[in-house]
Amino acid sequence: MADLDGIKEAKQFYTDVPQTTQGFFLKGSNNLDWGLKNRLGRIFNSDSGRTVMLAFDHGYFQGPTTGLERIDLSILPLAPFADTLMLTRGILRSIIPASTSKAIAIRASGGPSILKELSNEQLAMDIEDSVRLNVSAMAVQVFIGGEYESQSVINMTRLVDQGTRYGIPTLAVTAVGRELVRDAKYMRLATRICAELGAHIVKTYYVDEGFETVTSACPVPIVIAGGKKRPELDALKMAYNAIQQGASGVDMGRNIFQSQSPEAMIQAVRAVVHHNETPEKAYDLYNTLMHETVGTQNGSAERVPA
Repeated sequence: MADLDGIKEAKQFYTDVPQTTQGFFLKGSNNLDWGLKNRLGRIFNSDSGRTVMLAFDHGYFQGPTTGLERIDLSILPLAPFADTLMLTRGILRSIIPASTSKAIAIRASGGPSILKELSNEQLAMDIEDSVRLNVSAMAVQVFIGGEYESQSVINMTRLVDQGTRYGIPTLAVTAVGRELVRDAKYMRLATRICAELGAHIVKTYYVDEGFETVTSACPVPIVIAGGKKRPELDALKMAYNAIQQGASGVDMGRNIFQSQSPEAMIQAVRAVVHHNETPEKAYDLYNTLMHETVGTQNGSAERVPA
C-alpha cells in the first residue's frame, strides 16, 4: 500500500478526557435513532428549539381554499421564511422545486371531503412514497372523542411503526369536532394520548386558559394550529402566548396566506417564534414590511401610509 512507510504512530488519544454524549436539543427526543433526530433537526431550529411551519395542505379535503387557488403564486414566495412546509404529495411533486432545502411535513391521511360531516380518514399514502419524497415528517389526523376515534388512533400508530422503521417522525394533528369542547382538559387528553402512543410531534389548538398545562403534560413538542383567519395582531398574540406557555412552534396557514401581506406576516410570526418578540413589536414589523412591499411594487422605495 502507498505511503505505508511514512505513517506516523498515533499519539493523541486524550486518555484523560472522557468522551461526552451530547443530548439532543428537542423535548422528548433524546433516545430516538439518529435518522429521526436528523429529520426533527430539519423541522426545528436548533438555536431556538422552535419551528415556523407553513401549512397549506387544506386542499386535501377543502379543494382550492381562498389564498391557495394558485399555490405557485401565493405560497412559493413565502417558502424562504418558513422552517417547514406542510403540504400534500400532489402539491409537492407538481409545484415545489426539488432544490428546496426546507423541511417537508407530508399529509399522510385523508378520505372524506368537506362535504361530509363526519371524518372517517384513512392512511392515504405508503411509507415508501414518503421515503421517495425524502420528507422530514408525516402528518396524520387524530379525532379524539369523535365517532371514528379508534380508526384515527390506529392510523397514527401504524404510521408511527412505519415511520420508525425508516427514520421518519410522525406528526399527530388533533382535530376538534363541533361536538367537542375546545378547552385545556380536552387538549391535555388528546395531546397526551397521541404522545403516549408514539407521535413525535403533536399539533393542537391554543386555548386561552390553562394552555401551559397542555404543553407541560405532553412529553413531546407541541406546535399550535393557526385555525381560522383572525386579525394580524390577534394572530401574533396567540402565537406569542402559546410560545411563552411552552409550545415549540406554530403551524399556521390561513393567518399567513390570507393576510393582507402574507410575506410580511410570516416574517412577523418568525420574530415571535424564534426571537421572543412581543406581539406589538412584531405587528410593527408587519406594518413596516407591508409598506415596504407596497412601495417596491409601486416602483418606489418610500413607505406608503397605512
